[in-house]
Amino acid sequence: MLRVIKVPTEGVYVPTARRKTLHPETVRLLAEDIVENGLKTPIQVRHDGKRHILVEGLHRLEAMKWLGESEIDAYLVQARKH
Repeated sequence: MLRVIKVPTEGVYVPTARRKTLHPETVRLLAEDIVENGLKTPIQVRHDGKRHILVEGLHRLEAMKWLGESEIDAYLVQARKH
């Protein structure tokens, strides 16, 4: 069972290749949904010993940043490096 942890939104490293998939309109729509309904699905991160690295959930992370949130719920997963 995965455990949800709180991670700082500004402390999550997003790999460069993943940044290229960001769509600002999707972030805006998702932010509106989060305001109305809350964040339903935590993002997924892995920890490399120094920092949290995003595995899944770029648009959710960016939406929470856009809303000014300092923390986001995340699943800590064991994932391969891309």
